[in-house]
Amino acid sequence: MPTNYGFIGLVAAIAAKSICMTLEALIIQASLGAGSIVLAELVRDVYHISSHRYEPLKKLHNWHHRIYRPDLTVINQDTYRQANLYNDLPESLVIMAVVALVAGITGWVGLWLGVVYGGGFLVAALLRSQGYLQHSDLTHAPGPLTELPGLWRVNRTYHWRHHFDDVNAYYAGHFTILDKLVGTSLSLKGKTVAVSGASGTMGRALLAQLQRRGAKPVALTTSAGAGFDPAVRVIQWQPGEEHQLRSQLKKIDILVINHGVNVYGARTPAAIAQSLEVNALSAHRLLEVFLTTVETSAERATKEVWVNTSEAEVSPAFSPLYETSKRLLGDLVTLRRLDAPCVVRKIILGPFKSKLNPVGVMSANWVAKMVVALAQRDFRNIIVTINPITYVAFPLKEISQTLYFRLFSRRAKSSRPNAAAESPSSHPGSDASATDGYR
Repeated sequence: MPTNYGFIGLVAAIAAKSICMTLEALIIQASLGAGSIVLAELVRDVYHISSHRYEPLKKLHNWHHRIYRPDLTVINQDTYRQANLYNDLPESLVIMAVVALVAGITGWVGLWLGVVYGGGFLVAALLRSQGYLQHSDLTHAPGPLTELPGLWRVNRTYHWRHHFDDVNAYYAGHFTILDKLVGTSLSLKGKTVAVSGASGTMGRALLAQLQRRGAKPVALTTSAGAGFDPAVRVIQWQPGEEHQLRSQLKKIDILVINHGVNVYGARTPAAIAQSLEVNALSAHRLLEVFLTTVETSAERATKEVWVNTSEAEVSPAFSPLYETSKRLLGDLVTLRRLDAPCVVRKIILGPFKSKLNPVGVMSANWVAKMVVALAQRDFRNIIVTINPITYVAFPLKEISQTLYFRLFSRRAKSSRPNAAAESPSSHPGSDASATDGYR
């Protein structure tokens, strides 16, 4: 019996088109659903910020800040129940109301998932307020802090800082997007921040910017009589003596390793030794000494190291020894970040005008301002340059190198993290060079 292949093909085509349209609709709605959860979290974060700024909401939110000890155990169950009733419950209702309003106005069905998501917070708040649910959410789970602060998602260490570091920062509840946008991912208020190479152009600019953000600046310098602002505490040191700084670094919250030297075109044995010692080995030892001071949960949450490795990691600096030594430092920092007990940031700078680089095109003060602003937005790799290639080349280099180090190296089961710091080398002899950052 003959078959009408044309009819069958038409039916198959219609069916295939219907399936494609159905899949497309499902993908769109799933995307809207995911977006609605992000929207719900942003609403929660805005409500949280408002609870710190507006008195009526502040009175309700203060209940939440009364209930935890520094190890995040609950001080009093009655207060805990009241905090859920007065703070968490209205917060959940606001989330549901705002997302429902957006869903109703747009008519996008997928957005109603955000309302359901907010409803989960509402149910949990009701149960906790009545004593039926005793366990806190994950960001308030008690115990020592074992992770570094989350980069894109809020973990216990990240949120702990909101309670015990600065209540006017670290507002995010799940995604850190809003904190990054408004610059509250890192609080510098009251932090003791030490900058090496402090008497150089960038060192002085960084000290000034940090002081403007409420930090307590400390100048680490090899130059006597450098003439700092009276508000800046000065610590003198020499490369090779990093281990002697441990007791003072113990009191430092953030260490900015910024010192360096440029021997330009020199390639003598003394120039090689000086470049490696100052730009790489000394900086690495200083990093290791500081990392040994991270011993408690609070220090894991609040201590940081910022390392100025330079754009020379991925671009020519027309100074072979400067490039070689800075790339070595960059590689060591990338490797060390895999196991570091606190946040380690890299600072990647293009050419700024200084004694080290008199033909630099960027203002040191502007560069320092950008470095601090990006750090407050939790950029772990801070790039400030006029070279657009660096913004592509450096992340690719860092990602691939981190993967390589992770695959082909491993952390020793038993090691002394400060071994390098306890084996300082002697300070090499001087050579014709510019030492603006070194000082």
